[in-house]
Amino acid sequence: MSLSLTLILRIEMIEGIYEQLINQLVASEITRLSEDDFYIDTTPLDKKEAALILSKYFSKVLHKALSFVKEQDDAPRQQIDLANKLIQLLADELKNQGIEKNLIQAEGKILQAIFTKLNSPYSNIQNHIQSIFPASGLCESELFTGNKSGISLESEIRKEIQSADEIQWIVSFVKFSGVRIFLKDLQEHTAKGKKFKLLTTTYMGATDAKAIEELAGLPNTEIKISYNTKQERLHAKAYLFLRKTQFHTGYIGSSNISRSALTSGLEWNLKVTTQEIPHVIDKFQKTFETYWNDNEFETYEIANQQDKLRNAIQEAKGSGNESTISTFFEITPFTFQKEILERLEEEREAGNYKNLVVAATGTGKTVISAFDFKRFYSSNPGAKLLFVAHREEILRQSLATYRHILRDQNFGELWLGNTQPRNYNHVFASVQTLANRIDQLKLTPDFYDFIVIDEVHHIPAKSYRPVLASFSPKILLGLTATPERMDGEDILLDFSNSISSEIRLPEALNRKLLCPFQYFGLSDSVDLTKVSWRKGKYDVGELEKIYTETDRRVLDILNNCENENRVNEVGI
Repeated sequence: MSLSLTLILRIEMIEGIYEQLINQLVASEITRLSEDDFYIDTTPLDKKEAALILSKYFSKVLHKALSFVKEQDDAPRQQIDLANKLIQLLADELKNQGIEKNLIQAEGKILQAIFTKLNSPYSNIQNHIQSIFPASGLCESELFTGNKSGISLESEIRKEIQSADEIQWIVSFVKFSGVRIFLKDLQEHTAKGKKFKLLTTTYMGATDAKAIEELAGLPNTEIKISYNTKQERLHAKAYLFLRKTQFHTGYIGSSNISRSALTSGLEWNLKVTTQEIPHVIDKFQKTFETYWNDNEFETYEIANQQDKLRNAIQEAKGSGNESTISTFFEITPFTFQKEILERLEEEREAGNYKNLVVAATGTGKTVISAFDFKRFYSSNPGAKLLFVAHREEILRQSLATYRHILRDQNFGELWLGNTQPRNYNHVFASVQTLANRIDQLKLTPDFYDFIVIDEVHHIPAKSYRPVLASFSPKILLGLTATPERMDGEDILLDFSNSISSEIRLPEALNRKLLCPFQYFGLSDSVDLTKVSWRKGKYDVGELEKIYTETDRRVLDILNNCENENRVNEVGI
């Protein structure tokens, strides 16, 4: 075989830093540079690193040479012949017959798996291999960026679990939503006697105790937790899969164990392999073992550390009961909230002052209303506000939100039950209290300039009608996530027969404003054949007696949630 190779074209040395072997081409370019005009830094080849550096250099040269052969007919055979000649040359030069064992077979096949057929549980071993073999392979690195195109991190890690002999994970926190993705695979892995080690923390209270308890119940599983998150903040997110074949793989990046981080989140994770960059996998293993043997990480056992874990998580989260704000920081609306606020302004410029905002739960309806009022309040300093809701918890949270956004700790008062406001200028009132006392109020219909009704889908109810009948504000703002009512009542009648602005649940999920959620469908074994059917529905009293008499339904739900095999899951 005769080949004429031009592997490297002429290069031009430019100013900058380098780390490469000086070959003849580079040397010739360096000699053209004047020593008076250029500082050229070189260093001798270290004998300890020489083999590694030379092999990497030769690998590049060989790759270019074999790539040239691709253009020839019967390229694979010629490439194998050329590679074998080089291997034979090494064997002859070093007089080492062992090197000859590296000669490649002429057929040019790649070994992918070895499995015994004796007592194999798989009816089709080839299909089983395909199901556990990572799509990105075991030899090459890969970057996962969390977008919907290409290979997903979730599916790749599942295959890694199924084909690994030992698993070592280290993450800042563990969510139950993430554990559910891999639970079945981990159950199968550990049931075969294979080890699973997990290092995590209680940092910021983000870990779900339920997730740790679920994993700790697996056989051959060890979990160690760092509770000292105030001084030592572990932010590592890495997944290592060890194999007896020495084809180890690891994923290092930004994904903790949560559904969003492993599926739809824009997380970046780099896959590394022993076959390509073994020193990274080696450092991964050694660092993991260092952490594992550090007293900072305590072995978790359900029997004696369940309460400690839950208390540590709660402490890291904080009590969360503070309804007042001692200090303020600047809050600005999100982009989608700005869009809604701009739409409200457009509606009012067009003469519509009765506005309905439909926004999915979790997108901040109260925050939107607070910014809307803030804008109105800035141009009408004496404006009076009435905020109406049906639950005390909503009223307290809403009052705190308004105070924060208006940056006024003294803004507004609650009016519910026995709590009476000092004045009625800025009131957060329960609809029940208003309905019972509105006839006693000595307020004119135009007293309130701005009225907000939360959960406004309740507005057709009798308790809400006196509020609308008694006041005629300059602006009426309704907030809801569910404007459509099962009884057919139309809430649009109170809002100029239109929705001023909306962001529904599908859009909120697509825009990544909300976390994806899961449905759990449980079989209901309660016999309803003897329950009375009146006016197109079951008798509520009889239903309540059946389901609450022995806590039947609650117990069914709890039992099914604890028993994984009885849960039918549909995830979005």
